[in-house]
Parts: sequence; C-alpha cells; structure tokens
Amino acid sequence: MLEAVREHLQTEAAQLCNSGYVPGYLAGVYHAGEQTVVAAGLANVATSIPMTEDTGYLMGSITKVFTATLVLQCVERGQIDLDERVTRYLPEFTLVPPANAQDIRVRNLLNHTNGIDGDFFWPDEVKGRDALKYYLAQLGAHCGTLFEPGEYASYSNAGMLVAGRLIEVVTGQSYHDLLEREIYRCVGMDASSTSAEQAILRRTAVGHFFDPATKAIRRTEMFMLPETWSACGSTPIVTIADLLAFARTHLADGVAPSGERVLSAELTRQMRTKTFDMGTPNISVMGLGWPFLAFGETPVFYHGGASPGGAAALIIVPEHDFAFAAFGNAGGAAALTDRLAQWLLRDYLGLAAPSVVSSVIEVSDLSAYEGTYRSNQLRVDVKAIDGQLEETMTFEPLDAAQARIYNRFTGGQVQAPPRRLVPVGEGLFAPAGAPLEMFNGLGRVALVSFHGRTNSRVTHRSFGGRMNRRQLDSA
Repeated sequence: MLEAVREHLQTEAAQLCNSGYVPGYLAGVYHAGEQTVVAAGLANVATSIPMTEDTGYLMGSITKVFTATLVLQCVERGQIDLDERVTRYLPEFTLVPPANAQDIRVRNLLNHTNGIDGDFFWPDEVKGRDALKYYLAQLGAHCGTLFEPGEYASYSNAGMLVAGRLIEVVTGQSYHDLLEREIYRCVGMDASSTSAEQAILRRTAVGHFFDPATKAIRRTEMFMLPETWSACGSTPIVTIADLLAFARTHLADGVAPSGERVLSAELTRQMRTKTFDMGTPNISVMGLGWPFLAFGETPVFYHGGASPGGAAALIIVPEHDFAFAAFGNAGGAAALTDRLAQWLLRDYLGLAAPSVVSSVIEVSDLSAYEGTYRSNQLRVDVKAIDGQLEETMTFEPLDAAQARIYNRFTGGQVQAPPRRLVPVGEGLFAPAGAPLEMFNGLGRVALVSFHGRTNSRVTHRSFGGRMNRRQLDSA
C-alpha cells in the first residue's frame, strides 16, 4: 500500500538535497499497519556522513507532546490534578509583577493558554539534573505575562518548561530519566537519546544554514539549545522509526507497538480533545499537548520542531490510523515537509483542505493595527502603508548570553527585513504576494491575526501561534 508513497517521498527528498539548499532529509509514513522510511543526502556537510534511515536528529518542539504525555501519566497516578493551581505543586513558581503565577492552572501549561511571556528566554548557566529547577528561578526573575490565563492561546515554550519541572517535583525524578523510563523504554524507542553525550555514540544529523552571500551551506556552530529547555525540545534526539512508534502509541489510544500501555485510553483521548479554540484559522485548536487543524470533518494533529539549523514535523490522523514524520537539516526543509504533508493528506488520504483564504479585501482604515507589539526580547513594529500593513520584527536581547544563543539558533538574523501584509479577513492578514491557496492547509499558521480592542486599537498580534502585546505608549 505504501510503495507509491515511498517512491514519492524518496524522489522529493533527493531533489531537495540536490538543490544545494538542504544537505539531508528524512521522512517516514505509518498507515494501517504498514510503515516506510526514506533518507537522502548528508547528515553533516563537514564530515560528509550520509543521512540514513536510522540517523538520529533533534526533534525540537515535538518534545512538547512527550512532556504532555508525562504530565498525563502523573494525572493517571493521582499525582497531578489538571485543574489545580501550578503553585500547589511548585510554591516557588513566580513571575515578574504585576503577573500572578497563582492564577495559572496545570491545564494552562499544556494547552498554551498560560500567557507566560518567556518564549525566547534561554538561561544557560546550569546544565544537567538541576537545569529545569534553575530555569524556573530565572523565569520568575525575568518574565511576566502577555495576557490573563485562559484569555488567549499563545504557543508557550515557558509553559511546557514549567510543566517539565512540575513532573520532576511530583515524581522525584529528573526529566530525562522520566523520558527514558516512562516513554522511550515503554514505547520501544531504543535508538533515541536525551543528550549529546549519548547521541555522539550513534549516527546523528546536525543542523545547517544557507549563506546567501556565499551561496553555500554551512554547519551550525551550536548543536542544541540550552539544557534548561529540555522539556520543550532542546535535547531529546530520535529516529524516524522511533518517532513513528510514539505516534502509533497515540493512534492506539495509549498502547505502544510492543503491546505495553503507556497511558490510559481516556487520557490519551483527552490529549486530542479540544480544550481551547480562538476561532481564527491561523491559531490551532488546542488539545493537551496536541494542537490540531480541521480538514473537513477530520482533525489533523500536527507539531513542528525547530533546532539550530534543523526542522522536524510530526502529524497524526487517528481516523485513518496514519502518521507522518520528517526532518531536514536546514531551514529550507520546512517547505518540502509542508508540501509532502499536503500531498499525503489531500491526495493519499483524500482529506478536503479547507478554504481559509479566498481573496484580498479592501480595508479603508488600518490605523487600529499600527503600533509596536512586544513579547520577551522581540519587538514588532507595524505601520499602515497604501492599504497594507508593513511590519518589522527585531530581536532585542536581554544580555550578551541571550544574543549569542539567539544568533546561533537563527544563523545570525537579529532583524527580519520589513514585510508587507494584505488584509484577507476581519483582523486577518496574509504576506503580500504569496499565493492565497497556500494558507488553506497547514500553511494557514503563516497568517497574521490581531485581537482585542482598547480605545479603538487592537491589543494583541499573533503570528505562528505566538502572541505579542501592544506597547502602551503606541496606543
């Protein structure tokens, strides 16, 4: 059944790697009891090691689904109540006033409605077993909130890191020990690891950046993000086959391919049940750990994962017993992954891609959207020009250490070039010049939306599922 799928994946992967923009690519599909994995190109241009089907890679933020699974295991054991205040378990959890950590519930951590303003905050002074404990202390010293808990959804690295520390405290075990024992071992993820020290003993891909000046690919200078980000994706390393085994566990309502139960059927289904929906197409509906989008009547659960110079993805469609996993070791791989995902969902599974954006509309007055919007270390300046919006995003680091990490993570891009946005709906904008059909599937997350009103001005901006708040003096 998967022969045609394998041929298509292999052809597309080879073409990408021959383009000179992405050194290597991995992809795998599981469907109704059958599975295929393909590999192309190089795992590391500096060593010329080929990418193979068993090559490991940093899965990045896909780790958040693992962290949520670990939290739900604690719920199943009676150690955590999803509707309890986080401070019941972590009395040391604080935020910069006027933010009140007391208002945040455990559920808010898992469905990205906590509002914590710490999405690009990378403390890096402590490693190992105390990394998450240190992160929590630094979060309270440097970060506040963007909105009240439960008011909006905003993709939250900080929330998932608090969740990681939470399970350490209630279990008395380190995050990595829990991940290895409660998920890797139970699922049968024998080729996966939780550290660079483990990964160096196996074939492992590293990230790369394309240099526009030299037209060449260069290897990243930083293999992974700081260990303080372990629970949201900085350190876990997987293979395609292992990640598909984890996906199959969720498709089977908590039962691993080995037959071992990892999580109860009820709680596994709760992870895939809507808990928050902002009603705007560019912000995914939130389950617990799983964001999802609707393709017709079919929910498609999707999580991406970025690493320094790498891009990963995992998709599951429970109604079709289907999973897709992919990784490319340069940023340009994300476009192929999106294209392959669209092909698999539309042409292979026969799902109907929704019509989200049909045309550009005219808006006579765009002044409500103008201003400066901020989130942790990020400033977005928005102004209206000729019926369009122009926005410029700039990273403003707290200190030299934050600047160093950000520069290595992004390949040195501190400020993005100004870009134009055209109105395509009420408070909804698309990048000017982009074909509108690209936003009707998974690409809808690239739309920009604005939310809230104060004195005729909007209060929040969302892009890529992340909120920024209007600066008060720009109202």
